[in-house]
Amino acid sequence: MPEDFRARHTMIEKNDLLKLTVDGITSEGSGVARADGIAVFLPLALPGDKVEARIVKTAKNCLYGKVERVITPSPDRIKPDCPVFGKCGGCVYRDADYEAELRYKRDKLSAALRRIGGITVDVPEVIGCAEADRYRNKLMLPVGVDFDGFPRCGFYAKRSHRIVPSDDCALHPEVFMRIAHFTFDYLMAKGVSAYDETVGRGMLCHIYIRQAPTSGEIMLCIVVNGEKLDCGAEFAAEVVERFPEVKSVVMNINRADGNIILGAKCVTLAGSDYINGTLRGVNLRISPLSFCQVNSAQTVKLYDIAEEFAELTPETRLLDLYCGAGLIGLSMASKVKELIGVEIIPDAIEDAKFNAAASGITNAEFVCGDSPVVAEKLRCAGREPDVVILDPPRAGCAPALVYTATDMKPDRIVYISCDVATQARDLKLFAERGYKTVKVQGVDMFPRTAHVETVVLLTR
Repeated sequence: MPEDFRARHTMIEKNDLLKLTVDGITSEGSGVARADGIAVFLPLALPGDKVEARIVKTAKNCLYGKVERVITPSPDRIKPDCPVFGKCGGCVYRDADYEAELRYKRDKLSAALRRIGGITVDVPEVIGCAEADRYRNKLMLPVGVDFDGFPRCGFYAKRSHRIVPSDDCALHPEVFMRIAHFTFDYLMAKGVSAYDETVGRGMLCHIYIRQAPTSGEIMLCIVVNGEKLDCGAEFAAEVVERFPEVKSVVMNINRADGNIILGAKCVTLAGSDYINGTLRGVNLRISPLSFCQVNSAQTVKLYDIAEEFAELTPETRLLDLYCGAGLIGLSMASKVKELIGVEIIPDAIEDAKFNAAASGITNAEFVCGDSPVVAEKLRCAGREPDVVILDPPRAGCAPALVYTATDMKPDRIVYISCDVATQARDLKLFAERGYKTVKVQGVDMFPRTAHVETVVLLTR
């Protein structure tokens, strides 16, 4: 560390109160200011804000602060409309104009691609969402106990498992929170205990709600730390009577410690094992364990772009890796000769096969297995694809998958990601293997949060 930096750094101490001008924003949505040339990270601050901030932590080469007062607000700033904004760990941009949020996200994509991936491709404006509120088709609400042992239901605070109670959440349909609060109140009144993760005891862990696109069918899933719920049948009957939109009530059993929310075993308490919907012409059967994008309206735009990048023809063999319930590939199946989908979750593969049959699609094959392993088997069998679509989890692709995908020598690879940092890391490895990033498009699947979805086209 340069001596002048070291000297300036030691002049600023914890609890110092500074007047700062915010001139940047991090990928996670914290404002960035400078104090004597040292970066100061400020949650809930926006570029253009002039603030009074208290230093809460000093690090080796930066400072962390808390905004005590906004002296002059940024032109991007609006009044937040949520009583728990800043306490709950969900939204970071509820105090920003939506057009400004899209600008921040475009800058985030461009910076990550350049800094991590060494990619200088043009990044167009992020495609915004017509409805920035009530867009989520999935709610995952943790249940726990507070410091006094009283049961709580709400959202986790940022970087914490401390539960912040909330009457409503503007990211979700209003009916979700009504169902969730009824579920919590009913089960607590019946003597069902809330899960205490500090000791690994208690019954009710999470309340999980999904809604199918187009049909509006709702599934309620309660995640429990046990094999049996004595009031389960009575509770499920009450839910279906009160909320006619609910077509499925399921109990998911997860007795494992750790951060994995869902267990492998599901027991249907009322209605169907699944909910059914339609998106991009595909009939969808959605189970508790199936992956589906959380914003149905933006999913259509996202997959439209992926299809455009793929440049499909009637002779194309399309390989859809991390395919989930098969929506991406199935929505493109009519444009190709053959579709092969790969997914490691057995329930998702069964859903994909059902979705293909229900949609009258006969040129699709779905394989359950780890994507790198299955892709290697396909390569050895001489079934190399013309186009590969990747939509991996947030952690990105395993290096083995990058090696196998490039060894197959497809003409194009379309890479969809909800984390541009891991995507950019993978794109650098793809470039080393002879595949260049030629197009990028951001789609705002998650308004008011720091996340953004990215579609990238790579060519050989």
